[in-house]
Amino acid sequence: MGLLLLATTINYMDRVTLANASVRVTQEFGLSEQQYGNLELAFGWAFALGSLLFGFMADRFRIYWLYPCVLAGWSVMGMMSGWTTDYSGLLICRMLLGFFEAGHWPCALKTTFALLNEKDRTMGNSILQSGASIGAVITPQVMKMLMTNDVGSWRSAFVVVGATGLLWVLIWLCLLRPRDLEITTERQKDSPKAALSTLVLSRNFWALALLITGTQTVWHMYRVWLMKFLQTGRGYQESAALDFNSLYFISTDVGCFLAGLISLWLMKKPTLNPHQIRRWVYAGACLLTSLSLLIPFLNKGWLLLSVLLMIGAGALALFPCYYSFVQELSSHHVGRLTGLLSMWVWAVTSPLHKAFGWLADTSGSYDIGLVLAGVAPWLGVVAMKYLWTTKSPETESLKT
Repeated sequence: MGLLLLATTINYMDRVTLANASVRVTQEFGLSEQQYGNLELAFGWAFALGSLLFGFMADRFRIYWLYPCVLAGWSVMGMMSGWTTDYSGLLICRMLLGFFEAGHWPCALKTTFALLNEKDRTMGNSILQSGASIGAVITPQVMKMLMTNDVGSWRSAFVVVGATGLLWVLIWLCLLRPRDLEITTERQKDSPKAALSTLVLSRNFWALALLITGTQTVWHMYRVWLMKFLQTGRGYQESAALDFNSLYFISTDVGCFLAGLISLWLMKKPTLNPHQIRRWVYAGACLLTSLSLLIPFLNKGWLLLSVLLMIGAGALALFPCYYSFVQELSSHHVGRLTGLLSMWVWAVTSPLHKAFGWLADTSGSYDIGLVLAGVAPWLGVVAMKYLWTTKSPETESLKT
């Protein structure tokens, strides 16, 4: 789990370098907000394609070899992003970064499924996902040290952050052996197996498709646009915005760990099963993200920053529940289902960055977009209530 946490940390360090340098990149290349949104759009659609490919590969090939390959791939693309000289080159690098980064999640969830039982998976997935916060906390401070007043100084930060992934590959290959993850095969023997098409056409799959749409919307809208909101929207200096960005992601980490700890505590209640507990934790996180409704009424100051911290805590607390729901769907198709759902959500939500940029250009404000993103996770609550069925698609397929 420590290696998975570190992998997620590196994944997000490479991802958020652009968001932390967004103002500098926009100014250097002379980009509009919509053009900046196109960088995230390219990243997201490539992530969708990579999710489909690596999701199927994760169920077919040994994770021991696949995982370090995709991690090395996105690390090199992160480094190359710092060597680009124009907008087109940066666009291509961010696109390939997204493609390789998509392989992290099918590989990671296959690993937690193999090594953890059902009661421990929400906490294990909390540890896995918390790496996103750690990476997002570290990156602003790394960039703050490396970026100077010189034009283009943001590039060295991209190269340094990207190089850390290559070190992870060496650690993985030294500490693990292929047989360490073969427990998955043993766990699958006692469970029925449904065709992938049966699962994809089931109500449960589409409940999760809607749930992850709302979950991803709030997380990535704030990840991508928070620095611009603070600097351009509320007038914070770059240094202060970078410091708060680290604090924001510390808050998301706290929320993520609390989701796991609360789940473990509620497991002691004999009247609740693991699935019910995850739904309650998810709904509680939605209450926190809905504080975005207050943003238009808050000016620069401690109250605005406090609300943002609580939104961040709720945003990341949503993910461990989602990952555990996916693992409930099937013991045989964890990688494929993760990949298909990731492809769906990145394809659907990535254009929202372009729409967000257009809205910011036309209205002169980031507030409306952030409000809508904060209430989006309630889509998951509604979907789970009206679509999710307690009947297992795999069990029904076996009966048939």
